[in-house]
Amino acid sequence: MTSPAAPDPSILHVCKREVLRPIRDQILRLSGFTVESTCDHEEALALFRQNAPSLVLIDVEGEEAVRDAERLCSEIKTIHHGQLVAFVCNWRVALLTDCPDEILRTEFDPAAFVEGVRKTFETH
Repeated sequence: MTSPAAPDPSILHVCKREVLRPIRDQILRLSGFTVESTCDHEEALALFRQNAPSLVLIDVEGEEAVRDAERLCSEIKTIHHGQLVAFVCNWRVALLTDCPDEILRTEFDPAAFVEGVRKTFETH
């Protein structure tokens, strides 16, 4: 008797960059992840409450976005303290925050992006 296959890890992807969001979503799906995404932080909270994903992945583009990303991270952690949250940002932005569990420091390199997501799941 075989056991049922484990479900694909689910990701809530929050990315305000409309051009980049669907590309990253597709890369994640092709890599075996279940993905819901939004460009709006309030909608992200609503989706989080409905579906409790394995990982919340927040794109942080530029220093000015750190405060908003940290607020969203804090609100998510208030709802579910143990929730895994990762920021996707460049090295400079990564130096400005310690809110998420993980920071994926990658420019747009699809292989590095997926590798970073997989390592996040493996280490947490």
